[in-house]
Amino acid sequence: MSVRKDSEPETPKNSTTVEPKSECEIVVKRTFDAPARLVFKAWTTPALFRRWWVPKSMPLPLLSYEADIRTGGNYRLVFQVDSTKTMAFFGKYLEVTPHSRIVWTNEESGEDGATSTVTLEEKGDKTLLVLHELYRSKEARDAALASGSYDGMAETFGQLDEVLLTLE
Repeated sequence: MSVRKDSEPETPKNSTTVEPKSECEIVVKRTFDAPARLVFKAWTTPALFRRWWVPKSMPLPLLSYEADIRTGGNYRLVFQVDSTKTMAFFGKYLEVTPHSRIVWTNEESGEDGATSTVTLEEKGDKTLLVLHELYRSKEARDAALASGSYDGMAETFGQLDEVLLTLE
């Protein structure tokens, strides 16, 4: 039995699924107990995004995050890998439609980079988030799966749940 104080909000227990959908696609789904406008806000407000994007269990500090979140804008995330090495993720926003859709490129992997699409579908007082990643080849998709890139998605989206509780 878990014990919590009445003043502490209860974190929702929604599950995250990660599935290969075709030879070049991976789809991640999660339902959030919040309206689409708040999920969109948490995804597109850099200060909020920094609070939930990296799983806390991973020792990978996010050093910087710059984003011009609009169609045609760019983004760049820089992580500290170890005491001497950093790793950057960057790309361009192809589409940003408030409260419903964000599409971006992942250019750090060159030809093997995916195009990512997040769609938000409001269902009553909940929002279904679908993250669809389209790779240029089966080999690139398989390499992304093998790298462990998707292993922390449940934790990451659990952290998003926690941020959403602060926005309501």
